[in-house]
Amino acid sequence: MKFSPETGLDRLMSDYAMNINQPDFKRGVICLMRHGDSRVDDLKRFTGHTDSPLSETGRRQAEWWQKEFLSLSFDRIYCSDLSRSLETTRIICKGRKVEIQVLPELREINLGEWDGLPKLEVCRSHTEEYEKRGADLAGYRTPGGENFYDLSARVIPVFERIIGNMGSERVLIVGHAGVNRVILCHLLGMPLAALFRLGQDYCCLNVITSEPGSLCLRSINIPPGNSASRLL
Repeated sequence: MKFSPETGLDRLMSDYAMNINQPDFKRGVICLMRHGDSRVDDLKRFTGHTDSPLSETGRRQAEWWQKEFLSLSFDRIYCSDLSRSLETTRIICKGRKVEIQVLPELREINLGEWDGLPKLEVCRSHTEEYEKRGADLAGYRTPGGENFYDLSARVIPVFERIIGNMGSERVLIVGHAGVNRVILCHLLGMPLAALFRLGQDYCCLNVITSEPGSLCLRSINIPPGNSASRLL
């Protein structure tokens, strides 16, 4: 079943709800999220390691999920060490006793000398390099930064370590747009050149189920405002 606002997560995850009480049921769930809105203005910027906090909108987005997840439990919780990821996680997990594990490897892609700059400014001042990036979005490495192959090489081993032998655990990971996209490409067997076909809006939720020997992407890019009351 595909997700839509009409079906909601209640029906999307009904197969999970029906089977979770069976003695041999070993399915785990990974809630892979992007941090909340952290824009400082209306300009489109290259944002990687720039450590920007959440905006008021971003805090409200995280607060919505905090309320939505009140009846849910997580066995493990992970985020990056950038403020926007850590703040989102702390808001969502307010009142929980599970320790938040902060992993620098889950940082957003390093955009080097372009980090934090408006895209229009880079386009005008570094026209040739900007065009090279446009011709090879996955492979182009910004001056002093990473490309998406570098990011994947950093993130995927950590993700594999997190999900290894997870059994029926429920895991929350609060990442970044680039981080989440390389994870999703990895799960779907998609080339990194196609990663921008995968939407990852601010504070979105991706639902991944885990069974012995397999992972299944159940839903992608669910925004705040959609019911998740029977997610687990």
